[in-house]
Amino acid sequence: MSQTTGQAIAMIIYFVAMVFIGLWAYTRTKNLDDYMLGGRDLNPTVAALSAGAADMSGWLLMGLPGALYMSGLVEGWIAVGLTLGQWVNWMVTAPRLRSYTQVASNSITVPSFLGNRLHDTTKSVRLIAGLIIFVFFTFYVSSGMVAGGIFFETAFGMDYHLGMVLVAGVVVLYTLVGGFLAVSWTDMVQGIMMVSALVAVPLFSVFAIGGFGKVAEGVTAVNPDFIHPFGGATFVGIISSLAWGLGYFGQPHIIVRFMALRSPKEAKTARRIGLGWMVFSCLGACGTAIVGIAANHFGVVKIPEGQHESVFILMGQSLFPSIVAGFMLAAILAAIMSTVSSQLLVTSSAVVEDIYHGFSKRSLSAVGGITLGRIAVLAVSILAAIFAWFRTDSILNLVSFAWAGFGAAFGPIVLLALHWRKLTAMGALTGMVTGAVVVGFWGTFKWFGLYEILPGFLLAALVAYIVSLMTYRPNPEIDAEFDRAVRLAKAGSDEINADLGKPTMSGAVIVLQDAAHLDTK
Repeated sequence: MSQTTGQAIAMIIYFVAMVFIGLWAYTRTKNLDDYMLGGRDLNPTVAALSAGAADMSGWLLMGLPGALYMSGLVEGWIAVGLTLGQWVNWMVTAPRLRSYTQVASNSITVPSFLGNRLHDTTKSVRLIAGLIIFVFFTFYVSSGMVAGGIFFETAFGMDYHLGMVLVAGVVVLYTLVGGFLAVSWTDMVQGIMMVSALVAVPLFSVFAIGGFGKVAEGVTAVNPDFIHPFGGATFVGIISSLAWGLGYFGQPHIIVRFMALRSPKEAKTARRIGLGWMVFSCLGACGTAIVGIAANHFGVVKIPEGQHESVFILMGQSLFPSIVAGFMLAAILAAIMSTVSSQLLVTSSAVVEDIYHGFSKRSLSAVGGITLGRIAVLAVSILAAIFAWFRTDSILNLVSFAWAGFGAAFGPIVLLALHWRKLTAMGALTGMVTGAVVVGFWGTFKWFGLYEILPGFLLAALVAYIVSLMTYRPNPEIDAEFDRAVRLAKAGSDEINADLGKPTMSGAVIVLQDAAHLDTK
C-alpha cells in the first residue's frame, strides 16, 4: 500500500466517523435548547475535551512546534499563559456561569445571559454582543476553511479550493444536522486524537533517533541555548505571551461548554481533565520541536529550510506506517475542524437567539427554532466560504487578533457579571465597546510591542466598573438572582433539578420505594 493511499484511507475513516456522530446527535435534538446547548446534559469528560479541542486549532500542532523549533523554549511562554488561563477559567467562571445561566431565564447564549442577568429591557447589550460574535466569528470560520484548504494542498497536493470545500462540507454537515451535541462529541474525539498524536510523535521519534541522550546531543549541537526560557526574550514579550491566558474568559465557543454541564459541581472534575489535556498537549508540542531538531540534525527526518511549521507533519509521515501517518495528519485536520464547528454553532446561536430576538418580538416554536438555527449555520458557512475562496490576507490579519478582541470585549464583562452584583447594562455595554475598540487600535499600531489583549482587557474592566458605579440602582430582583446563582454554584444534579422543579434521583428512589411498598399490600 502506498503512503498516499494509506493516508487517504485514514482520512475517509475520520470523515465518516464525524458524520456518523452528527447523525447520532440528530436523533437526540428535539428543541432549540438541545440544538444550541445539548439540553445542559454534557458530562465533564466531553465538556473538558471538547472545550480544549475547540480552543486549540492547527496552531497547537503546527504553529507552536514550528515557533519552538526555530527559536527555542522562549516561545513556550504563550503555552504557559494559555495553560494558566484555561485552569483559572474553569475554576472561577465555569461553576457560576453554569448556575447563573440557568437562574437568568435559562439563557443559552453568552449575549442572552448578559442581557437577562442585567435585566436589559432595551436588548441593546444582547444585540451588540450578538453582532460582535457574528462579525468576528464569520471571519474566524473563514480562516478555518482557509487552513483546511491549505492543509490538503500541502499534505496531498490537492487543489486548494477542493480541499477547502471538502473540509467545509463535512463540518457544516455534522454541525447542521446534530447541533451542539454533534459539535461537542466530535470535538471530544478530535481532542483525543490531537493529544494522542502529540504524545506519540515525539516519543516514537526518540526511539528512532537512538534515545534521549542522542536527542540532547543533537539539540545542543544545533542550538545550545534552546532550553533557555529567557533566551533573547524581553519583559514585554514575556508579559504579552502570558497575557494570552486572559482571552479565555471571553471566548464564546469555549465558555458555552460551561453552560452545558449537567451541574456546576461537575466543573471541578472537568477542570482536572481539561488541565491534564492541556499539559500533555503543550508538552507534546514542545517535545515535537525538540525531537524534530535532533531528527533533522541526524538525518532521521528531513525538514527543509522554511518548513519549520511542518515539523509535526513531516515526522508523522516519515516515522509511522501509512495508515497511522494518516491519522497523525487527521489530528491536524481535527484541530482545524473542531474549532470551526464550535465557532460556527456559536455564530448560529447568536443569529437566532440574540440578533433575531433583538429585532423581532415573535417567538419561535421548538421546530422553528431548530430550523432557523440550521439556516443560520448554512448562511454563515456560505458567507465564510466566499471569503475563504479568495484566501485574502485581510481575513487572516483580522483573525490574528480576534482572540484578543473577544477576550477584551467579553472577558471582563463576563467576570464582572458573575462576581459583582453592581454591574449595570450601561457598564457592560461601554465595557464591551471599549475592549473591542482598544484591541482594534492597539493591534493596528502595535504600541510598545505589547499584545493588545492586555490594555484592551484592563481598560474594558475599568470602564465597565466606573460606568456601573455611576449608573447603579439597587434592584431586589437582580440581587435575589445573584444570591441564588452563588448558592447554586456548587450544586450537584439533584439540587439543580430541584431548582428547576424537575424530579431528582433521590426523589425517584423514594417514589420507587413507595411503589414497591404498595405492591406488597
